[in-house]
Amino acid sequence: MNVHESEKIAGILQSRGYSACESVDDADVIVLNTCCVRETAETKVYGHLGRIKSKKKHGATLAVCGCMTQQKGVAESLVKRCPFVDIVIGTFNQYMIGEYIDKFLHTGVRVTEIWESPNDCDKHENIARDSGVNAWVNIMYGCNNFCTYCIVPYVRGRERSRSIDDILRDVDNLVASGYKQITLLGQNVNSYSYKGKNFIDLLKLLDSDKKYRLRFMTSHPKDFSVELAEEIARSRVLAHNLHLPVQAGNNRVLELMNRRYTREQYLQKIDAIRSLVPDIGLSSDVMVGFPTETEEEFCDTLDLVKRVKYNNLFMFIYSRRSGTPADKMPQLDYKTKQQRIDKLIKAQFEISKELASNMTGSVVEALVSEKTGDKCFGKASNDSAITFVSADAKPGDFVKVKITNSRNANLTGEVYNG
Repeated sequence: MNVHESEKIAGILQSRGYSACESVDDADVIVLNTCCVRETAETKVYGHLGRIKSKKKHGATLAVCGCMTQQKGVAESLVKRCPFVDIVIGTFNQYMIGEYIDKFLHTGVRVTEIWESPNDCDKHENIARDSGVNAWVNIMYGCNNFCTYCIVPYVRGRERSRSIDDILRDVDNLVASGYKQITLLGQNVNSYSYKGKNFIDLLKLLDSDKKYRLRFMTSHPKDFSVELAEEIARSRVLAHNLHLPVQAGNNRVLELMNRRYTREQYLQKIDAIRSLVPDIGLSSDVMVGFPTETEEEFCDTLDLVKRVKYNNLFMFIYSRRSGTPADKMPQLDYKTKQQRIDKLIKAQFEISKELASNMTGSVVEALVSEKTGDKCFGKASNDSAITFVSADAKPGDFVKVKITNSRNANLTGEVYNG
């Protein structure tokens, strides 16, 4: 989602006559699009600003925007701490960055403007897409879930769904332009709702005999349904890959997180999708060291990961976020959290290696994303990474590949002509 928003910002600047440059030293405009999901991301922003201060050329405009600045009090603090920053805006008025740059250049007066709620968040007509054969399409913004560890609802606002016609137009134009993989974006795509139509209705409308892959993220487990699993199985374009963030495998911890599903319900949903789509590739987010988590409760999470056997797992140590309920809960020491994530990483490494090894001998359809010489890099429908050699294949091609070997989670293969 942040990658796509940066593409939107770049598109706005390009439409006003700017072009991308390789170095901060050469830039007339520098934009930091920030994140605040974890504390480390926020710390990095100040580190980047310190380096930019010493490198930016005289007269260059420096803007900071995004989730970090949308937090209560952060913009004011940033302005005092970094007087060399010229423009500070939040998430809701990010689409106006061109106007703010013009205003600063015309007046020389620093611009600091944070909107408390969205006005019009869908005005992006010029998008500088730079994700190769992949393209991102927002279907909704904001979140209503209020997980106790998460800052997103406070900096992104409540759920707002885009019109179905606008989404269909975007996807049709992207496919016509040659993009081969479209990813629908939302904090919880399952909550999509527009004039009586839901997410499954949208997916049915996007089904097509045109050759492209459709993905979506993120899907909240509490709302994931058998009907959605059936649509993945039926669709001609939906990838056989699902990101379903579990976060924890213990019911008490899940309740503290306000996730609104149980371990048992989550596992039932995994069983349902696997029965309908046997070759599904599963990925998830898991957080360790949540406030008051015991060793036994962490072991429940470890056990769930081993039972599900995810193809890919994004693993995090819990990071405090001021303004969230979890920030006020009793915290664990860092050493305990580090020991737990080390165990989880080790377990997932073995699982990923096993699943990759099990694919040896199978034939999959790989979408080529990059090519160096005759070496092609791509991904299967289940999101497995594949390397193979072909003189003819090029980025954007779908190629049948027989998997001949695996190394850790990475697969190698050869073009299959059978």
